[in-house]
Amino acid sequence: MRSYIKSVVLILILSLSACKSTKKVTATNDDLASAKIIASHYETHPQFETLAARLKIRYSDPDRTQSVTVSLRMQKDETIWMSASVLGISLAKAMITKDRVQFYEKIDGTYFDGDFKLLSDLLGAELTYKQVEGLLLGEPIYDLREGGFSAGATGSRYLVAPRQQQNLFNLFFYLNAGAFTLQEQRLTQAKEQRDLTIKYGDYTREQNGYFPTEVTIIAQEKDKETRVDIEYRGVDFNTEVSFPFSIPDGLKEIKL
Repeated sequence: MRSYIKSVVLILILSLSACKSTKKVTATNDDLASAKIIASHYETHPQFETLAARLKIRYSDPDRTQSVTVSLRMQKDETIWMSASVLGISLAKAMITKDRVQFYEKIDGTYFDGDFKLLSDLLGAELTYKQVEGLLLGEPIYDLREGGFSAGATGSRYLVAPRQQQNLFNLFFYLNAGAFTLQEQRLTQAKEQRDLTIKYGDYTREQNGYFPTEVTIIAQEKDKETRVDIEYRGVDFNTEVSFPFSIPDGLKEIKL
């Protein structure tokens, strides 16, 4: 797949496909410190209704490296919209809502139009809009407040992890020990030699919270590495946004 948006959207979605909810367990008094650390992290999330930003995205795998500037718009908890263009000409678009995923790419002449249930059934694992949104905003792909997680200091960071890891994978979240912002979230499958790491660079103070300036997604499978570097350039909050999207005629549907 040569397209920029297609590659980025697929890695955002498919990289989360191995995730399943962690089991809830009964909390004890020993978890009070963990609960305080986790609560402090959620206080760092910015509060906003809409977002408009320009992104510099660099995609690389063993076969190629591509860079593109992308327009991002978001209605919090509702819609993610991305558009890649060159010299004002739109080459690719994507729109993700709570129950639908759509994208098309003009160079390859292809498109996808499906829902999260279809993707979840296909991948054999629950996948949600909230996970994709959280990945972009520096928020955990699971709600750590639901229970079953413990937190403790490790070096200059706090490590938050399930008290009982899943059989199929291990899940880890790393928080800044001072600001409590999310620095890294990681999912590993040792047996299959798979590792998904999502790293966040510096944060800026925005909307009574902190917003990441850089996101790096690294998907490792054995000796093959796929990487997406996302740099935010100019972010506006709570401005009027629109989500124009229409799949052009004549494109070939992607069958997953």
